[in-house]
Amino acid sequence: MADMTADALQQITKEMKQYNTPSLNDKLYLHFKGWKSIEPCIKEYTGVKALWLEGNGLDALQHLDAMAELRCLYAQQNCLTDLSGLDGNLALDSLNVANNSIRTISHISHLTGLHTLQVANNRLCSVEDIEHLRECPSIGVLDLQNNKLEDPQCLEVLASMPDLRVLQIQGNPLTRKVKHYRKTVIARCQELTYLDDRPVFEDERQTTRAWANAGASHKAGEGGGGGDGRDAG
Repeated sequence: MADMTADALQQITKEMKQYNTPSLNDKLYLHFKGWKSIEPCIKEYTGVKALWLEGNGLDALQHLDAMAELRCLYAQQNCLTDLSGLDGNLALDSLNVANNSIRTISHISHLTGLHTLQVANNRLCSVEDIEHLRECPSIGVLDLQNNKLEDPQCLEVLASMPDLRVLQIQGNPLTRKVKHYRKTVIARCQELTYLDDRPVFEDERQTTRAWANAGASHKAGEGGGGGDGRDAG
């Protein structure tokens, strides 16, 4: 399909055996249509709670403000460069924008219920590119893998996120620059239950805490050997 039109949307809902009345549909499957933009005709679908836009050629999120109940937005594999256009989607819980061309995380701090943010395989490079995450305390699941984040100071931003439970940052240069990478991340992000490719169990958390405390004691003064015998792993 060349363009998103009202007729095209109706044809899709018909094929999916959904409602003829746009506002009655709570799901809209618009993935892999080859569309370059989201057109105003989508505003008729006011009841949508889950929207699939994956695999198009979209360069902006727009005309979605009428979807006040939207909770899940799947916009991976497009041509997005930023996250603007979600001003009216205050109920959003999950946002997938992986495999785009996003250079900075912004325009989402007003989404106070956002729990899951997937931004893997984009163009994030610096601390400044993710600094906005400090203003997004509700995020509990964050996927930043396979970007170009290099500065270990990025961990300062991640450590400031109070509800962060699941974090994926493998595939970024900083994982090779941070000494004792896994221990350091778990020590800094104390609520993590999953890091990259495996869970963070309580015994690992405890040994990591002991390791971090021993390191802090060693730096603080002479003799800092208080953690001997508990620095496992």
